[in-house]
Amino acid sequence: MFEKFKEWFTNRHDYAQAWKKRTGGKVLGYFCTYVPEELIIAADILPVRILGSHEAQDVTEPHIFGMFCPFCRDCLAQGLKGRYDYLNGVMIAQSCLHIRQTYNSWIKHIPQEFSFYLYMPHGVQTPHAYPYLRGELEVFKQALEKWIGRSISDKDIDRGIEVVNKNRQLMKKVYEYRKQENPPLTGLEAMYMVVSSQMVDKEEHNQALEEVLKELPNRKLDRNTGTRLMILGSEDDDTEFVKMVETLDSTLVVDDHCTGTRYFWNEVELQDDRLMAIAARYIDRPPCPSKDWPDRKRFPHILQLAKDYNVQGALVIQQKFCDPHELDMPALRQMLQENGIPTYFLEFDVTVPIGQFKTRVEAFLETFALPDLY
Repeated sequence: MFEKFKEWFTNRHDYAQAWKKRTGGKVLGYFCTYVPEELIIAADILPVRILGSHEAQDVTEPHIFGMFCPFCRDCLAQGLKGRYDYLNGVMIAQSCLHIRQTYNSWIKHIPQEFSFYLYMPHGVQTPHAYPYLRGELEVFKQALEKWIGRSISDKDIDRGIEVVNKNRQLMKKVYEYRKQENPPLTGLEAMYMVVSSQMVDKEEHNQALEEVLKELPNRKLDRNTGTRLMILGSEDDDTEFVKMVETLDSTLVVDDHCTGTRYFWNEVELQDDRLMAIAARYIDRPPCPSKDWPDRKRFPHILQLAKDYNVQGALVIQQKFCDPHELDMPALRQMLQENGIPTYFLEFDVTVPIGQFKTRVEAFLETFALPDLY
């Protein structure tokens, strides 16, 4: 039942090109989940998140610092190698320094029909962030209108909000099943589901989700749940890593990262001013560490997720050189461990063989047989 999501994820480029041919529409690549998909869909454009391929690359060094995270370098490599040549444009919502440099290098070296830098505020813990972002969304809307050659009406925006909100609602319903003692889906299947939502037509994705929700109540997995783990930290769409972890008598039952719950957890709450409603959603969403200051407001949210999903341990991952998460993690791990949830830190690099991670995760899982350690 989750094969469709895996197919979409694996064949993302083929899907986008087929969508363009079928609809005659434009495809807009984006680098960060603070990008307001509602407005892109309102313009009848397909939003596609630009991701890496988890392969070693050697083409980015002249264009981006080698000490920038492997994820941002991998994303740029995909563009330089031509794998996203079907895009009509690219955009970013202001994010961390590293992925911003990926965007800047991309538009300099890969010709684009359209590009846009959305000034998403980092300081979201202030009432001034709402009107500021609302103004930036107005500028973005005008840029889209100029690009597509028509106005974007309130009705168009309502349609964009409706389809994206429905997608969020359906994925949250699927996540409810992960709370069960023996979840009817794996963490790998959940990852395919969420990441595929970032690269296919939301209406098609919603139809697939509705079919999944019909079958989940009676679905039984031929595997032991084992240790219930949470995964949190830097961007992670590494399906091979997740698959490996779940071969070790464990199940990833929930997450906090931008290819998981952070992407879909809250909705746009309707109001007469559509752009203000969208702005409020992105200001109030579970934040990335680059925006979670001066107070770490996402920590109580993470702890609540751990309790709701009966988490026994947490894998805390960091893309190598990822400064926002690196600064965040000591306090995050301390908070979880003070609440009885053991943590294990892993530094990600696409060039590191997965076998090293397997050995370390196995060692962490073995500690659950020794409760006195914690």
